[in-house]
Amino acid sequence: MDKFLVAPPPHSGEDPAPPPPPPRCSADPQIHASLASRCSLKSEPVLFRRRHRWRRIAVELDGRIDARFRHRESRLLLDSFAEVGAFDHKYYMHGEERCRTYVDRMISASTMNLPPREGVSAIEFDKKGIYFASVTFSGCLTVHDFETLYCSIYGRSCSMPDDSSNYVLHISNKISLNAIQWNPGNQDEIACTSTQSDKVFLFDIGYVSSAPTEILQKGKSKFPALYSESRKSLTDIAFNSDDKSRIFASGLDGAVYMWDRRSSKTHCLELMAPQESQFNTVKLSVDNRTVFAATKNGTIHVWDLRGGRASAAFQSHNEVQQLSSVKVSTLLGKIASLKEQSNIVSSPILSIDFNPSCSYQLAFHLDDGWSGVLNVNNLSVTHLHCPPPAWLESMDLVSQKQLRKPTWLPTSSIYAVGSSSYDGIYLLDFHPDTSSACHVDYKEEKRGLEENQAAENKLVPLSQRVLSCAAHPLSHTIIAGTQFSSLLMLSQKHEAIRNLES
Repeated sequence: MDKFLVAPPPHSGEDPAPPPPPPRCSADPQIHASLASRCSLKSEPVLFRRRHRWRRIAVELDGRIDARFRHRESRLLLDSFAEVGAFDHKYYMHGEERCRTYVDRMISASTMNLPPREGVSAIEFDKKGIYFASVTFSGCLTVHDFETLYCSIYGRSCSMPDDSSNYVLHISNKISLNAIQWNPGNQDEIACTSTQSDKVFLFDIGYVSSAPTEILQKGKSKFPALYSESRKSLTDIAFNSDDKSRIFASGLDGAVYMWDRRSSKTHCLELMAPQESQFNTVKLSVDNRTVFAATKNGTIHVWDLRGGRASAAFQSHNEVQQLSSVKVSTLLGKIASLKEQSNIVSSPILSIDFNPSCSYQLAFHLDDGWSGVLNVNNLSVTHLHCPPPAWLESMDLVSQKQLRKPTWLPTSSIYAVGSSSYDGIYLLDFHPDTSSACHVDYKEEKRGLEENQAAENKLVPLSQRVLSCAAHPLSHTIIAGTQFSSLLMLSQKHEAIRNLES
């Protein structure tokens, strides 16, 4: 800091000269007493107060936000989140006819002893954050304009004229929908899958039609042992961000399928796993070269699409050799502190997702409510969050708790996941460093030191139980889908924003 200090102005003859600085103290006590008397030093000791380090100086001088600085200040972000709005699913199909999701909601409300048949199974924002789409177990596909919904809460009127004015598109299908994905190369195209079908349905929101614009289906498998009528459904979907014509989907029959829409509407590639595998979710790495898929037996399988082959491999049913596979429960058993406190058992992996701020962090969410991070570089678990057990959950919630879908917040390493025990959502600190409160090597004794103060994990109370959520790609607003098919908006509280400004 010495180089930023400004020297005092030179002394002028008019003003009295400042007293000379006291001479350096000697080690001899007699000389020290003599110097003290000559300099009129007070007898009481001088107390020096430690000044806190100015942590903002690097940001203000360089104009660049350091990752550690962002991590420290993320505590303010976590404390500011709250539910700011709720939107019920009360939409019509044709004229005065209500959609299937609304009808199922009424049936579930009138039959308390039966498990609910509705709920938001997945939510996804487009790449620009203009629209977000949601699907329900009852078969409804709804596209909302984010700005319209946001302004209905913070706008001048703070209300919508009617329920039908807050969506861009609403389609009611006859089959349940469980996954949704925007095409990164086409702002208007959405892909959906269903646990009741082995097809991929593509919709264009530019067309006001309930029929899909294109349907992709599984062709004849090269490995007949994989195909089974009882396990033919698709569970998740992923686009290649560099090539919008390639789509991947995970199946319950133990394979991940790829379609190349330029050549055919049937799949052109199968990524094999052991026959007993049943995939719940699939994701592509940031460079689109590696495919990750997670199963119901708690295993993550990895394939390298390059595999030393030419591009002609994508034009036939050639096999791509599996790169590796790892069982999450085995990795958790290597964490000594966790093994001493918990009985680690294998649990289905419900969701996996890459951290947009750190390409080697693959977050996973388990059926028992645990969430963690897998470092794909060395295949080790670096972060883990174990929420309280859901002792008081009712049976109807247990039947749907396995369908929660978390999300990463943009420009930060905060992971949002619905709670299986409470009406709320967890915001977890998964920063790629040992200063993270969820890191397996986090030292509890560092908690009191301001320089190493980590962002605390936070449970944000909500009005309903959350099944899925998605974060806006350019802001920190979260849209959560609930078991009652409602949409909840989480954003910064006005009170918190005023406090930060003051």
